[in-house]
Amino acid sequence: MSAVCFLVISNCLWSQRYSAYLFVYFTGNSKSEEAIRFALSKDGYNYHALNGNKPVISSGKISSTGGVRDPHILRGADGKTFYMVATDMVSALGWNSNRAMVLLKSVDLIHWTSSVVNIQQRFPGNDSLLRVWAPQTIYDEKAGKYMIYFSMKHGGGADKIYYAYANKDFTDLETEPRQLFYHPQGLSCIDGDIVYAFGKYHLLFKTEGHGNGIKKAESASLTGGYEIKEDKYLQQTTESVEGAGTFKLNNSDEWILMYDVYMKGKYQFTKTKDLQQFRVIDQDVTMDFHPRHGTVMPITIQEAKRLGKKGAFEYK
Repeated sequence: MSAVCFLVISNCLWSQRYSAYLFVYFTGNSKSEEAIRFALSKDGYNYHALNGNKPVISSGKISSTGGVRDPHILRGADGKTFYMVATDMVSALGWNSNRAMVLLKSVDLIHWTSSVVNIQQRFPGNDSLLRVWAPQTIYDEKAGKYMIYFSMKHGGGADKIYYAYANKDFTDLETEPRQLFYHPQGLSCIDGDIVYAFGKYHLLFKTEGHGNGIKKAESASLTGGYEIKEDKYLQQTTESVEGAGTFKLNNSDEWILMYDVYMKGKYQFTKTKDLQQFRVIDQDVTMDFHPRHGTVMPITIQEAKRLGKKGAFEYK
């Protein structure tokens, strides 16, 4: 058997392990709502909040501001370690008030260690930094490290997307932030979400303050070279949206693109096979909560049962 065939079979077997989904989110702009919450789904369409839709992690214990927003969760390359990042921010202090992000790590999705990385304090030359928003994590196979990417705004400039590598323990950034993407027209870009599919990296982002929509850039490299191939909005609504999140349905060739319709207090779910054309599937989606910018990660039945037991939700 060739190495390529073995890799394909291994990936298929690995993907079949996952039969449920974990939705990680926050709920609003008050301090009590700026906290990490969990929900479970058996099918990727119908979600039930854990812990009575109350926080599963105390924002006061993990952040420097007392609040966290935009949580993103990733299963590690070893398949059993989990990495979560979030914006360290209380919006009541102002949209230009935060300089930090929170890094969290767990081996069971229940017990988490955490640390705060203040970009302005950690890296010289950021005196004009106004905000650090919506971090996400992806494993860079070439570097053998976890790459965290996020948007930053300095002074009167536009928001740009940067990246840096986390240290081995996922408690700090070991490299100085470098620019990953900026809009060719100089527009602000936030809420980056990178998906590797069809032999290339797809960077979905929001054009902040300029149409408030989701667009996509593509590259053959994770750390640069992103170009907008087709300059169009991906959302399937005329309402303002943000917080794009993509995940692949278990044992399927279809992807879900979801996003926060933040002025309406709701989410929209769309489905795609090519990350180019998207159709709305809101009629198939149910939630017993109202999420803000979050992410969905496939999990095993065993993980879902463990979380359900902890969160007072029976998962059968």
